[in-house]
Amino acid sequence: MNIASSFDLFLHWLANGYLDWSWWQITLFTLVATHITIAAVTIFLHRCQAHRALDLHPVVSHFFRLWLWLTTGMVTKEWAAIHRKHHAKCETVDDPHSPQILGIKTVLSRGAELYKKEAANQETLDKFGHGTPDDRLEHNIYSRFSWQGVAIVLIIDVFLFGAIGLTVWAVQMLWIPITAAGVINGIGHYWGYRNFDCEDASRNILPWGILIGGEELHNNHHTFATSAKLSNKWYEFDIGWMYIKMMSAVGLATVKKTPPKPVLSDLRPADQNTLEAIIANRYEIMARYSKTLRSFFSNEVQHMQVLAAHLSGERTWLSKEETRLTDEEKAKLEELMASNAQLRKMIEMRRDLQAIWGRSSATKEQLLSQLHTWCQRAEESGFTSLREFSLSLRRYV
Repeated sequence: MNIASSFDLFLHWLANGYLDWSWWQITLFTLVATHITIAAVTIFLHRCQAHRALDLHPVVSHFFRLWLWLTTGMVTKEWAAIHRKHHAKCETVDDPHSPQILGIKTVLSRGAELYKKEAANQETLDKFGHGTPDDRLEHNIYSRFSWQGVAIVLIIDVFLFGAIGLTVWAVQMLWIPITAAGVINGIGHYWGYRNFDCEDASRNILPWGILIGGEELHNNHHTFATSAKLSNKWYEFDIGWMYIKMMSAVGLATVKKTPPKPVLSDLRPADQNTLEAIIANRYEIMARYSKTLRSFFSNEVQHMQVLAAHLSGERTWLSKEETRLTDEEKAKLEELMASNAQLRKMIEMRRDLQAIWGRSSATKEQLLSQLHTWCQRAEESGFTSLREFSLSLRRYV
């Protein structure tokens, strides 16, 4: 083979790579590869390592660790520690990436930078990084040579696809910083819908968690942080949960916790079992109460013109935990309560119901007595909606 022929072969390889695939085959490979990376992050790093929501078979765990080392260079202990700190300090100045504190533009554009900054904080790793892999592979390869894995993937991509392999590699490297560090940490705490009024600003971006492995259901996750399942409503879909169920079916995963589901029995006086069920399902219960309150508000508006001014935007603040209301919303709520005794009663009853599980120093007997008193007041209030709500609570087991 002469020099010219060799040079032609080199140019052909540079243009097409070893596989000589078409553009759609390369695109499909890139989508599959990045989706595996997303699955590794949500199943292994997030649900298994950070929250201990499930256990994975050692073969699966090692595959995910290897894949993440090759495609992200992330260290398991760093990722888990930063995420645990995010939950512990959510929406405060100590939160590593809260758009409520740092601004949405900062988290979207500098998400990876914020991650690296926090990963360099040894105090964070020591306090929140416990229980992550601590074997020879972790010490001698994954943590020690974190950038060499992505370099290996660069070589493989260029070898397989030629010059376009550089683009494939760039997409693989940017996928997690954009989708996880940017979109989930940013938009997931800034825009979307909320099933539950949990203590932070988390939101579900979309009801169908496919592109980012189910992480789109971020409000559900923050409400039930130790759940392996992120979907909650019948119309929501969590593809990460689908993979977990598939692995569970063949013995490769063991689910430890899922969101509590209310179990209803025949109507009976509230007992200790009822109290425990209500506390376990408190977010779902308060979501139902908020829906009842909004319906009550809408009915009152039809009869009292003075309430019409409060109708605009009421869905965005009437259901909120009162400690998270802005000064303007608090003033609006007080004005609303002053203008209508029935609505004031509904709101005060909501406060009293929330207070039952907020009294950490009370004994079980005291909490049960308070629940009995609340149900009695609700059922004797003369409000059909309150009476029906109380009767439904007494069916929880």
